[in-house]
Amino acid sequence: MQSPTTSESHTGGSAQYTGRPLRPDQARDAASEFLTSLDPPTAESTAQNVLLLVSELVTNALRHAGAVTSLKLRADHVRIQVTVEDPSPAHPQGRAPDWTGLAGGFGWPMIERLTQSLTIVPVRPGGGKAIIAALAR
Repeated sequence: MQSPTTSESHTGGSAQYTGRPLRPDQARDAASEFLTSLDPPTAESTAQNVLLLVSELVTNALRHAGAVTSLKLRADHVRIQVTVEDPSPAHPQGRAPDWTGLAGGFGWPMIERLTQSLTIVPVRPGGGKAIIAALAR
């Protein structure tokens, strides 16, 4: 099993993290550590929303694209940005939630509600995308 790669930077009132988690729990741990390092700290509700957002985006990338090629976290005094890259060019498709619990459908609508802005961009010709989500700090 490959271990996640990590780099962190704290400069000029902003902080960054870049890694490649192999599992959602690794992504949540990295996000939690990143949030703990912020000064001033984020509100508890914001931290919980970031952890939920990271978990959903990474889970979706693993489930629907087969891998996470990069997880990037960035924070400044105004917002926190979460970027998850995966190898698939396909955009997420919203669908009606399955209330029986068998087919999901809850993650993307939740991601949309948690974020102030949500952008999907290609990361390289022929494949891959980045989902960039921002929340108020």
